[in-house]
Amino acid sequence: MQCLINAAHQFHYEKEGEHYIIAGYPWFKTRARDTFIALPGLTLSCGEVPYYEQAMITAEKAINDFIDGKPISVQIYEMEHPDVLLWAVWCVQQYAKFVSTEAATKKYSKLVNRIVEFIKQGKHPNLFLHDNGLLYTNGRDKAVTWMNSSIGGKPVVPRSGYIVEINGLWYNALMFNAEMFDLQNRHNEAAEYTTLAEKAGIAFKDTFLNEHGYLLDYIDGNYISWSVRPNMLIAASLHYTPLTKPEKKRIFDICTKELLTRKGIRSLSPKSGGYNPIYEGGQMQRDAAYHQGTVWPWLSGFYLELCMRIYGKTAFSFMDRIFVGLEEEMNFHAIGTLPELFDGNPPFHGRGALSFATNVSEVLRIYTLMNKLYNL
Repeated sequence: MQCLINAAHQFHYEKEGEHYIIAGYPWFKTRARDTFIALPGLTLSCGEVPYYEQAMITAEKAINDFIDGKPISVQIYEMEHPDVLLWAVWCVQQYAKFVSTEAATKKYSKLVNRIVEFIKQGKHPNLFLHDNGLLYTNGRDKAVTWMNSSIGGKPVVPRSGYIVEINGLWYNALMFNAEMFDLQNRHNEAAEYTTLAEKAGIAFKDTFLNEHGYLLDYIDGNYISWSVRPNMLIAASLHYTPLTKPEKKRIFDICTKELLTRKGIRSLSPKSGGYNPIYEGGQMQRDAAYHQGTVWPWLSGFYLELCMRIYGKTAFSFMDRIFVGLEEEMNFHAIGTLPELFDGNPPFHGRGALSFATNVSEVLRIYTLMNKLYNL
């Protein structure tokens, strides 16, 4: 893991007193979603709490600028994407896990509540809170989630409507916000968010959990995406989820059977329509394959976190083997780090950027959580 800790430092970037996370090398900039997903693993997992706090000072400026409708005053891009603020809450939640909930509440409770209220009050330009407690997002004309490839200006995967990980993150954010209020002995306010979360949780299961035991990827009006995709792992692995343990296990089993490879988690099951796992060729050909079966190692973090929630200490040997396929990759591409993605079929060639922040981060985060669970 020391190689990945060294790699983690390569994504740290300072400019004019601000602290950033570069999304990847050699061509990526500082993107908001990548920042919030990668920051915990690149800092907290390495015992570097001060850099997390410094980077969050910069990120808070971007969040507050966006909420206030001002131009973003720091060099963090794509703040407008509808899942970004929810990932920011998740990022703070990781600080609570690695440092303490009391410290997180003291430093970040106002930020978390501001985010939740901004969304709850319908002020986000592309998040619409419906009466059932779920969030609706328009993604038909522009890619709005991490599955963001486009051809001719149109998203390859037009994820729109009720999107599974966005609503999983929303439920989690509501409950985490309530937890922080409870810690401050503000129980009436905590109850308000818990009540909304309970409504959202009921609608979440009614909307996404299907008779085959997995979660639908998105539902937009009469259109239902039955594709088996890894976004359900994000929703199922969160600290707060309306799913029961048996429901989580069925999701885990299906993802293990259809999405797991020795390099990580596929973006689409080979059994689903449109499977296109080889990332090669011209720009259009690569964009068409980008999220249609290629493997993204950062998703392994949520897969393994779900595994820990279901099986606890009994899953150690299984989880440890997941890292073996990634360890050999650190001798290729950029030495000591992980590339952006892999082909979804054997021999699982590494593709894309030579070094990718979320991949390095999630391996470090889960490895650290495993060490804590097994007292290593």
